Amino acid sequence: MSLTNELLQNSGILKKEFNAYLLGGGIGSLAAAAFMIRDGGLPGENIFILEAKPLLGGSLDGAGNPVDGYSMRGGRMLTTDNYECTWDLYKSIPSLSYPGKTVFDETMEFNEQHKSNSMARLVDSRRAKVPVSSMGFSMQNRQELLKLTQAGETELGASCITDWLSPEFFETEFWYMWATTFAFQPWHSAVEFKRYLHRFMLEFSRIETLAGVKRTIYNQYDSLVRPLQSWLTAQGVNFILDCKVMDLDRNTEEGKFVVTGIHYQQNSESKTIAVKNGDLVFMQNGSMTDASSLGSMTNAPEKLTKQDSDSWILWEKLAAESPDFGNPAAFNSSIAESLWESFTVTLKTSAFFNKIAEFSGNQAGTGGLITFKDSNWLMSIVLAYQPHFINQPADVQVFWGYALFPDRVGDFVPKPMSECNGEEILQELCGHLRFDLDTVESANCIPCRMPYITSMFMPRLRTDRPLPIPRSSKNLAFISQFVEIPDDVVFTVEYSVRAAQMAVYEFLGINRQIPPISPHDKSLRVQFEALVKAFK
Repeated sequence: MSLTNELLQNSGILKKEFNAYLLGGGIGSLAAAAFMIRDGGLPGENIFILEAKPLLGGSLDGAGNPVDGYSMRGGRMLTTDNYECTWDLYKSIPSLSYPGKTVFDETMEFNEQHKSNSMARLVDSRRAKVPVSSMGFSMQNRQELLKLTQAGETELGASCITDWLSPEFFETEFWYMWATTFAFQPWHSAVEFKRYLHRFMLEFSRIETLAGVKRTIYNQYDSLVRPLQSWLTAQGVNFILDCKVMDLDRNTEEGKFVVTGIHYQQNSESKTIAVKNGDLVFMQNGSMTDASSLGSMTNAPEKLTKQDSDSWILWEKLAAESPDFGNPAAFNSSIAESLWESFTVTLKTSAFFNKIAEFSGNQAGTGGLITFKDSNWLMSIVLAYQPHFINQPADVQVFWGYALFPDRVGDFVPKPMSECNGEEILQELCGHLRFDLDTVESANCIPCRMPYITSMFMPRLRTDRPLPIPRSSKNLAFISQFVEIPDDVVFTVEYSVRAAQMAVYEFLGINRQIPPISPHDKSLRVQFEALVKAFK
């Protein structure tokens, strides 16, 4: 039995003899801390979360005010039919808005009141709604798609989606809807695409309405991060903010990698934490939002690169010492293939929301993504239920959008999106909608460039991602989008939470089942409905 497990099974005094250090303050670290407290009995004061930013939440961000404008880099898709570990966690986290209810309770009740039923999922160059009852497949498309879904991951290897599907597939209504819902590019990993087809097979038959998509009441920082942080604070968890972890002291004991110290910088001061025997270290390796940058109505976002990154450096150091720690180069070596750009718009009149409701047939919060399929940028927007921020006044409205091809010249603005400021992005959007610019009068559009946002989708081998606890590690675990979890899908909140739960349960020897991945793809009903949809 390990020292950690012995301590956990002894008295409360003995439990306090080891600490857990979490490097990075994203949802994976917050979840890991919660699982250690809830299921492992570890006192909160023994948990230390080190975060380079002044706020926790990592990629689940959301900030701003009605004067300077609101901004969020993205919004993750949630479902109740998947996300098993996420909901397992949030069934234990109290709501900040509704006393006596959990975050899970409030989210489910909200979605019962505001059901998704997109009536304008795709829009063409004539500003006409594209019929989406048919997926647009040819028989060849169906055969190729079936072959890909049945191929083993060893066979798929590091191949791209384009290695398995003909060019015409990428012009089907299905591809436009699936790609923009999940942010896939044709050159992304065939393995990840296959995993998505299996994990979300239940969504295949309703992809045009997005009926399976669930939303949080507010943006995911306010709805997921803030209540979890509040609960952890009440448990006594220590948050060390504005600190950048620079390196780890490490050695080998009985053939196992052991972290013995953590070096970080805070307020220009170098500091060290001694990691004692029995202590645990959880590291968020890599980041999809590293080196992201914000623009304004008058300035395009700065084009940051790997030289401006923080989260990759330490992972690269560790990976150079052992193949068990993965291969970050598979994910961070081609910004051109992992880049896209989002934008958040703050409005002080209702004109834009009113015209979208009139055009689409959906009130805000019921329609999901509207994708302009003929857009050179492949632009999409989504109008969430308002207010979308907790501090948002009643007379202010906020919506979000993104584009998968920011390096291409616009249809209405003669320059690439990556060179556009917020005003120019609004001009391009209004051009596709045939809206007068006065519908966005006094709007504040904040663009966000994210060079690594789909880096986890890059073609890779299984060995390029470490296990949550590498076989050669004694006290270091990885919790991020860049670990290997069989059958689950990256670019989801669920992936980070599941990785955290797996690492915590293994290290602490917790005798409680981790919620299994729901095998919707094994259901005969789901398979039949998907088959019927494919032949429409």
